[in-house]
Amino acid sequence: MAAVAKIAVENSVYHFDKMFDYRIPEDLIENAQIGCRVVVPFGQANARRQGIILGLSESSDPAEKSLKSILSVTDRAPLLSEEAVGLVFWLKEHTFCTLFEAAKLFFPAGIQVRLRPEYALASPISEIDTDRLEPEERQIVEYLSHSKDFVPWNKLLKDLGLSEDCSALTELLKAGIVLQNSGVVRQITDATQKMVRLVENAEPRKLTPKQASVLDTLRAAGCASLKELCYFSGVTPAVVNALQKKGLVQYYDMEVYRNPYAGVPTEPPKDFELSPEQKKAFQQMYAQYRAGVGGVSLLFGVTGSGKTSVFLRLIDRVREDGRGVIVMVPEISLTPQTISIFRARYGSDVAVFHSGLTLAERLDEWKRVRRGEASIAVGTRSAVFAPLDNIGLIIMDEEQESTYKSESSPRYHARDVAKYRCAYHKALLVLSSATPSIESYYYAQKGRYTLNTLPSRYGQAELPQVEIVDMNEELERGNRSIFSSKLQEALQKNLDEGKQSILLLNRRGFNTFVSCRACGHVLTCPNCSITLTYHAANNRLMCHYCGFSIPFTKECPTCHEDQVHYTGFGTQRAQQQLAELFPQARILRLDADSTMTRFAYDKKLKRFAEGEYDMLVGTQMVAKGLDFENVTLVGVLSADQALYGDDFRSYERAFDLLTQVVGRSGRGRFRGKAIIQTFTPENKVIRLAAEQNYPEFYREEIALRRAMLYPPFADLCVVGFVGSEEARVRASSVAFMQKLRQTAQRDYPEQPLRVLNPSPALIGKVNNKYRYKLLIKCRNSKRFREMMAALLTWFPTDRANNGVTAYADLNPDSIL
Repeated sequence: MAAVAKIAVENSVYHFDKMFDYRIPEDLIENAQIGCRVVVPFGQANARRQGIILGLSESSDPAEKSLKSILSVTDRAPLLSEEAVGLVFWLKEHTFCTLFEAAKLFFPAGIQVRLRPEYALASPISEIDTDRLEPEERQIVEYLSHSKDFVPWNKLLKDLGLSEDCSALTELLKAGIVLQNSGVVRQITDATQKMVRLVENAEPRKLTPKQASVLDTLRAAGCASLKELCYFSGVTPAVVNALQKKGLVQYYDMEVYRNPYAGVPTEPPKDFELSPEQKKAFQQMYAQYRAGVGGVSLLFGVTGSGKTSVFLRLIDRVREDGRGVIVMVPEISLTPQTISIFRARYGSDVAVFHSGLTLAERLDEWKRVRRGEASIAVGTRSAVFAPLDNIGLIIMDEEQESTYKSESSPRYHARDVAKYRCAYHKALLVLSSATPSIESYYYAQKGRYTLNTLPSRYGQAELPQVEIVDMNEELERGNRSIFSSKLQEALQKNLDEGKQSILLLNRRGFNTFVSCRACGHVLTCPNCSITLTYHAANNRLMCHYCGFSIPFTKECPTCHEDQVHYTGFGTQRAQQQLAELFPQARILRLDADSTMTRFAYDKKLKRFAEGEYDMLVGTQMVAKGLDFENVTLVGVLSADQALYGDDFRSYERAFDLLTQVVGRSGRGRFRGKAIIQTFTPENKVIRLAAEQNYPEFYREEIALRRAMLYPPFADLCVVGFVGSEEARVRASSVAFMQKLRQTAQRDYPEQPLRVLNPSPALIGKVNNKYRYKLLIKCRNSKRFREMMAALLTWFPTDRANNGVTAYADLNPDSIL
């Protein structure tokens, strides 16, 4: 009987992706377990590739002996659980990704490995005619002759001072003088600290007073780190080294965790009482959890209604049962306050998952959860893959946010993965929001989800008074500032009273449109079909898609007249105008440009909370999740930006953003106010957001969705086409549609489909790649996914599509 492993191989293209069979050598059978990574020979050239074992079998078929063998096993213990392996196959089917891409979602970034070339001599140097070699070749041979093992490529080049394009290695390989191997290198190694312990039954010899002091300390402590031992014994490491040479103590390495929040002080937990509304919501969700059948509950509460307090009570009960909890927030800017609350209440039982941590810190947080040392995982989208063994509860805060949907392969939505995991563990999934997605609220209304409502703010807090300002009237009065006179007065009043203000402008940069007054030329990115934005901080025009930039200029690149004109407002210009209007005010800007450094969000928001700033101006990261009692004024500088987009979700996003930012005001004991500036004050979405009237907005939006056959009444599948030649991309998108029509009519006639003709993407070119889209209204069934998988497998096999990549995205958050 031959042991066979079924392996998903890294960098396998989608149309060729499957589990490949490899024979397991006798010496690797014990280590080759499902969920472990391996190195295998792949393809006709037997290039070494990384893979992961997704299945095992035994076979007596003689043909199995001709299978290629696994070369090595990378992991000492499986990285994937039985649940994770099942989820890998689910992700492949639902997101049209490869098996290895899906499996990588479960690896912490720091544990990932790469294969690097290594070299050694094929035979002893005495058997090599070095006189016939070129100088560089001879140098390499002599260097390798002194090494017993394979030498990594980068070390070889560095030690010999050779360039990367050196051909000597290639010639030696061709001649068979040198052998090449692929070594496995882990991205981040485990952190360890040197420990010291007594050697059992060792007889102390003649000791100095300092040596005796070290032994006394160890007898009392059992073991200690070298650093601690030297500190408490008052000695240097040389004294411990002497004891080690006498055989009285021994060194060993102990793994330690790199804690990203080790130096961050923890505030004592705040005690709270649930209001009658909160108690009712808690009791209903707890009863659903205790039923032990899983399911989804929507917690719909106005801004400031105390949804977090309900979470905490629910988490307390779930932890009493010894079960794990995952808490997701949509973006890094919301994690500092969330982490602060959870660390204060649950201490080291909280592990953090988000991209703001270093690779090493993310690896160590993953290991703490994997080993059961932390049972609460808090973070952004990636936290849904936390390696908890017994999940009782998953919470998605601000569940409507677009950041829960991955825009690159695998194109999964964290909500769908959370549903899968909750079904597996019979756990409860809680979706929470003041502005739920239309789909989630629809399912709650239809009974697919349970619905719990918090209609009023917690305690004495009241919803803010909202005023809508018509900016057309401001222009008629000669006010060309981005700040209306009413907003200026309110900001001055707040400043005089020692209160704080938050201002939202959802565009970063200084000027957002640059054109020539002489010839009309618009300065655009040469790589993308997008205008450049002027950034005052670095005095450059920048593209927010590919990063292209040029120095600030007044000269037009087309007509060479000094007539380049800068218009439009971004957060940098808003900050400058604020400083001019209120020179005494302390102003903080929060956007992607001002928060590039590590923990920048945390530090700046902490300083704002402590009263170091009077005004906070920023993009949408200031609109959600923030809770500052002293903020009594919110200003929306341009409500129209969010309203008119080329997407059926434009109104939903605008309502969400406006409702959320208005909700930042008056969350404590002080009454709040909000001012929304707009050129279209008659727009109903703005009025409903000002009233915080989600039910009415939902009634209007769901009627439109039903009439236009958009989610939740149909699923959407967007097929994207990307390539460097626009004509070929367009032709390939048309060819795909024709093949779709033929395949659907012939093999899938029962599938309800509405297909819109291919068209250029909203931003037709990004980073010198042209983009087209094909929109399919469908039912996301197993048969439909089977058809799409067949089409995506066919597409690259047709030579007419060379140079064009096609991918499918089911229910994307935004249409390409």
